[in-house]
Amino acid sequence: MDDKQWYFNTVTEQPELGKLSPIGQRMGPYKTKQDALDAWKIVKERNTVWDEQTREWNKWGDKSAVSGDDSRS
Repeated sequence: MDDKQWYFNTVTEQPELGKLSPIGQRMGPYKTKQDALDAWKIVKERNTVWDEQTREWNKWGDKSAVSGDDSRS
């Protein structure tokens, strides 16, 4: 049954029918080729959001990030 399912290769960024790539390079399984492509798009969008949230989190408590507040002087 696995040969009838779609996977997404995260290295080549291409969908594959069946388990063609090593497990560390693939996401899935998905029912359709389009589902595999959509999953990669969702991953990239989420990573962008999470990266921004991480940047904001890392700024929290940074006194130099507060506008007009330079308590080091």
